Amino acid sequence: MGHGTHPAPAAGDGVLEALLPALALVAAAAGYLRLVRRARRRNPVRGWSPWRTASFTTGIALLAVALLPPLAPFAHTDFRGHMAQHLLIGMYAPLALVLGAPVTLLLRTLPVSRGRQLTALLHSRPARFLTRPATAWLLSTGSLAVLYFTPLHHVLTSRPAGHWLLHAHFLLAGCLFAHVVAGPDPAPARPGVRTRLVWLGCAVAVHAVVSQLLYGGFRTDVHAPVAEVRGGAELMYYGGDLAELLLAAALVATWRPASRSRTATAARRSFRPARA
Repeated sequence: MGHGTHPAPAAGDGVLEALLPALALVAAAAGYLRLVRRARRRNPVRGWSPWRTASFTTGIALLAVALLPPLAPFAHTDFRGHMAQHLLIGMYAPLALVLGAPVTLLLRTLPVSRGRQLTALLHSRPARFLTRPATAWLLSTGSLAVLYFTPLHHVLTSRPAGHWLLHAHFLLAGCLFAHVVAGPDPAPARPGVRTRLVWLGCAVAVHAVVSQLLYGGFRTDVHAPVAEVRGGAELMYYGGDLAELLLAAALVATWRPASRSRTATAARRSFRPARA
């Protein structure tokens, strides 16, 4: 995204740049829907929640909006387009994808031996390290200062490979943070709700500070006109707040019913008289 200095891609390159992500997104959606059909065939009574399916496909649609025209070409030449991509790829799409519970769906459809292997991987030390709130926060939110206040942003956005590397980072780090905070999939190292709310609050604070510093032009290394940088900073400020409110709502929605159910069950077991 050289923002006025990076040459526009040739027509053939533009078609290829749109075709590859489109095919990848279609493949991801088709794979998920195939697993949904398999889960319903294996257990017609339990089935699979249509809300999970709708959430995952919404995430795919948001990625399509971010990675395909007209937004993708606009993001190559305007910092506001880059920031819109950042929000969609790094915050909104990850939340929708994570709420689709793809790992749980995979565990329901894999053979027993493969399911045990996946479960062992989820309990491994690297997985536990990655799913710690501090790790997820540093990779997703903490990296923003490095990206926008060092030459890294210009280095990455001045070449096509850098674009895709940045997109991959936004998506993977965003999915990791959404999973740690409010994901329905199993996470052995996930802490309690209060701890997750604290880390979510830290993310809100950092987004606000970074966006305000960008707006004020404080030591930013973004190579773009002032109007574009300020417009992108406003998108980060307001769009980030909305995304984090949605993440907080997801945390409440996925936590409270299960918590009450466990508490009630534990209380019944504690006060159940022993049989003679």
